[in-house]
Amino acid sequence: MKGYMDWKVATTIVVSTLTIVVDHYHRLFAYKIYDRLLLYLGVPLLVILLVFRESPARYGFRPGDWKAGLALTAAGCGGMALVIPFLARTREFQGYYAPVADSPIPLPLYAAADLFGWEFLFRGFLLFALYPVCGPYAILLQAVPFTIAHLGKPELETLSCIFGGSAFGYVAWRTRSFLYPFLIHWFLMTFTVLLASGAIQCL
Repeated sequence: MKGYMDWKVATTIVVSTLTIVVDHYHRLFAYKIYDRLLLYLGVPLLVILLVFRESPARYGFRPGDWKAGLALTAAGCGGMALVIPFLARTREFQGYYAPVADSPIPLPLYAAADLFGWEFLFRGFLLFALYPVCGPYAILLQAVPFTIAHLGKPELETLSCIFGGSAFGYVAWRTRSFLYPFLIHWFLMTFTVLLASGAIQCL
């Protein structure tokens, strides 16, 4: 058993924690989605390239197993499409997500910009740094800060994040890519906003 910490893993944990804290307390650009692209995508990429001297592909920035990825993405989106209509009708979800539809940025682009860095931080940078040290526990561990980062969102969503975040982590681990959890998450957010705002109706 090692008697010392892996400095790259320690750096990843500290950087991930600090980016979440800075995102919570500060507004750097006019739109929060730009903050998240910088903090959750730009900062980890700079650490990987300049500090670790490694390829982002090592941290899931690649297509990976695209056949499994597309199958898991289709299954994840299909399953959640059955659940979201019930959640999006609740007052808490409508109050939080309906205003997003009023953004001057088109919703599909808004959701992509908001979530791409978010997914890379948790299901790329953090997951693939932890896995060599923690093994499968990394799938659960990366979901812990992911859940905490949801504080302030609808309570039911936040409570579910330890499970949903772990499922996203499994998809990333299985495919060796964070892109497929991103696609599922993008669908969830876009569909939720459309339903919560009344832009589309489900029976």
